[in-house]
Amino acid sequence: MQIRRDYSEPFFGRPVGRRRRGRGRWRMIALFFLAIGGFLWYVDANFYQLRLVALEAIGQAPPPTPFPSQYATWGMEAFLQGNVVQASEHFARAVALQPNNVDYLYEYGRVLIERAVDNPQFYEMAIEMGDRAIAANPSDPRGYALKALALSFSGQAASAVPVGQAGLQVDRFFAPLHAALSDAYRRIDRYDVALDSAERAIEIDPLDPLARRIYAYALIWVGRRDDAIDQLEQAVALNRNSTGPYFELANMYRAQNELELAVATYEQILAMQPENARAYQRLCETYFQASENTRAQVYCEEALAIQPDYALAWASLGQTQYSRRNYEGAIQSFQNCIRFGGDNPDIRCFYLRGLAHYYLGECEDAWNILNDAVTRIQLAGGSSENNPVLNASLEGIRLVTVSCTGYSGRPLPTRIPPTPIPPTPIGG
Repeated sequence: MQIRRDYSEPFFGRPVGRRRRGRGRWRMIALFFLAIGGFLWYVDANFYQLRLVALEAIGQAPPPTPFPSQYATWGMEAFLQGNVVQASEHFARAVALQPNNVDYLYEYGRVLIERAVDNPQFYEMAIEMGDRAIAANPSDPRGYALKALALSFSGQAASAVPVGQAGLQVDRFFAPLHAALSDAYRRIDRYDVALDSAERAIEIDPLDPLARRIYAYALIWVGRRDDAIDQLEQAVALNRNSTGPYFELANMYRAQNELELAVATYEQILAMQPENARAYQRLCETYFQASENTRAQVYCEEALAIQPDYALAWASLGQTQYSRRNYEGAIQSFQNCIRFGGDNPDIRCFYLRGLAHYYLGECEDAWNILNDAVTRIQLAGGSSENNPVLNASLEGIRLVTVSCTGYSGRPLPTRIPPTPIPPTPIGG
């Protein structure tokens, strides 16, 4: 037999070309799986960014997180528009993102001071912002000015003075420092220095509305009420969207018995902020002052419809009800005043409530509540003979002993004698 062999085929294995084509195929498969793995790794490592790209492509991407500067810009815009609540929220976010930025700390603190008019707890937060600003940059006067002003407004004027003086060592030409010191000096009865400091603040910065307001406070205490009104009117003109100067100006109009101007000023506030419960409460007080008790009650009820836990509005409502001899309604309003009034409710909620109980013939409640009112007045330092609230409370107690069975002969509370003025030291 003869074996025929095809010499075109290799004797051992496949041809070289075929072996190379086989290895190339496996290489392609390996590269394919490697590419798939790399793609999956990239997707996993950048999932959030790719998800945002995909959502943006279909119009559902969330808005990007703003920078601190954007929050601060929004905060300043809201403040200039008179919306201090929104302003404080924006500045709080800016401070949270950059906790050592003195620009943000200072502006946030200023807004907190404005908010503290209705809620004094914000003063402590403003003091904290001042401390943080000082710690962040002791060479910047703004931290000292902020802390001094918040301390003074919160009733810690004696502590505010050294803080303000320390700020002047940093920069004697920073107007808010002089304004803060003016307020502190006024509160510790150094009226001449208070006037000088306020005038210095305005000399440095005539366009600072807060300096104008603080100058007005000092002028009031030295009896220059017309000048104080002029300063407050200038403060309003410098920032027409800030409600603080409007309230202070309206209060001055009321003190001057210019009630029409006061009403018009409160209505300007409501034109800017229709849901401002404080403006409604002040209108209630103004109409009560004008002996328009029915109209006064309507405004108090408007305030409470907006803010049901507004203790001062409950006190004002109770006063209007009492004056209209709605004693039962007055008692309920005064109880709500005490319920929402915290540690120091309005004194009207005690002595007028006691008198309301007396006129209803509820002698035991009248006796107890009026005696409590006298104690509160005396502890607050209001024991002088010309104190009308104390006199009304003592007269109510006397009427109980005259008109109520079983109370005749009971001892009446006595006035606390005034603290004698100590003698002037030798050489003093």
